[in-house]
Amino acid sequence: MTADRSPRAGAGLKPEHQRHILDAQPDIGWFEVHAENYMGAGGPPHSFLERIRALYPLSLHGVGLSIGSAGGMTPGHLARLKTVADRYEPFVVSEHLAWSTHEGVFLNDLLPLPYDEATLALVTRHVDEVQSVLGRRILIENPSTYLRFEGEEMAETEFLRTLARQSGCGLLLDINNVVVSAANLGFDPAAYLAAFPVEHVGEIHLAGHAVLHDGAAPGGERLLVDTHDRAVSDEVWDLHRHLIGRLGPLPTLIEWDADVPAWPVLEAEVARAQSVLRQDGVSRARAA
Repeated sequence: MTADRSPRAGAGLKPEHQRHILDAQPDIGWFEVHAENYMGAGGPPHSFLERIRALYPLSLHGVGLSIGSAGGMTPGHLARLKTVADRYEPFVVSEHLAWSTHEGVFLNDLLPLPYDEATLALVTRHVDEVQSVLGRRILIENPSTYLRFEGEEMAETEFLRTLARQSGCGLLLDINNVVVSAANLGFDPAAYLAAFPVEHVGEIHLAGHAVLHDGAAPGGERLLVDTHDRAVSDEVWDLHRHLIGRLGPLPTLIEWDADVPAWPVLEAEVARAQSVLRQDGVSRARAA
């Protein structure tokens, strides 16, 4: 690790890499963990995470808060999230713009929301509640989507902009989700990023996606699936490089949640993201 305090690249923390990280202490900016994996009271997961937290900054990423649920969030879940956040003091807490619960049943997916005034009011109330309970600002992540709702009243970028303004939350910009949604819904990812409310972005995610072709996809069309099980695509890297050149360095995470590779493979992806951040910093210094 270095003492450099400028925004750096990080990686999702996986048990497969536990021994190597603790022994080698690689020079990496930070690690992200899924909050739900640490909502128990103790045991090996907490023992591991406490040792990691002594060495690296942490980002806490939620996947089960169901912030867009019409029936309201689960109080017990929010209380457990606060316990984890208080225990590990992450530099950022984030959640998805999605819903995943219904009448007490947790669904194994992050489901989309219609972008209309009623949904905006609902999500804003829930974000206010989360921030009040946690006592801190959170980031909301743009989703990967596979369909549109009829009768939507605003674009996703406008929904997120208004949400951030009304609730005071920040945004987590997942560039892979932009590429997946753009391919599936037929819009230009560069135009989406040009319209994105980047002034509210506090973190960037990069990940890999699967491409289904012909008979494997509905109607025989090309379908992208946000799988987090492979290296980041060239298209995502190109968009990341362009975005960093426009905004300057931002904390950037490599997500790799399935078919997790050996540590050197993941570390190389993080190093590539760090190279983009570093080159932008050098370019800006030369320009100044």
